[in-house]
Order: sequence, then structure tokens, then C-alpha cells
Amino acid sequence: MTQPACTHLDQANDVKPSGDGCVECLATGGRWVHLRVCMTCGHVGCCDSSPGKHATAHFHTVDHPLVQSYEPGEDWWWCYADNVAFEVPDAPSFTHP
Repeated sequence: MTQPACTHLDQANDVKPSGDGCVECLATGGRWVHLRVCMTCGHVGCCDSSPGKHATAHFHTVDHPLVQSYEPGEDWWWCYADNVAFEVPDAPSFTHP
């Protein structure tokens, strides 16, 4: 059986996270559980376990399919378009303060 693959790695860029927390939650006083970094533009959004689900909302708004975990010790990626988690060997990993 073939593993599902991400077909959107060509949309990944050398990004800088937009901040230390979810952009939208910080603006509205919201809270998050875990953070994700958009690998197209660097937007930091909260995960789907968070009330705002801002990382997924960012995907639906601007169609940037790739995020990487912004949590300590995690370097996995997620492709919203292909609905697949994966790792990118030798990719930089991010950890919020």
C-alpha cells in the first residue's frame, strides 16, 4: 500500500514565524492549545484543538496548504490540501518561546 504524499512542497518557503503566538488570538485576547507556522508566509495560527482554529482558517482564507508544528520537540508538517502529515528531512524546525 502506498503512503499518502504531499503534492504541495513547491509552495514551501524559507519563512520567519510572524510572532510568538497565534496572530488572531493575540489580537482578540483569545487562547490557544498548540501553534502552527504557515510554511508559505510564516503566519502563526492556533491548532484545531484551540477555540479559534486559526491555522486552518488561514488555509481556507489564503489557500496556503502547508504548516509546521511550532511546538517544542515537534518538527512534523501538515498539508491541508492533501490531508497528510509528514516530516521534511533537514528542514529547519521552529519552537515558540
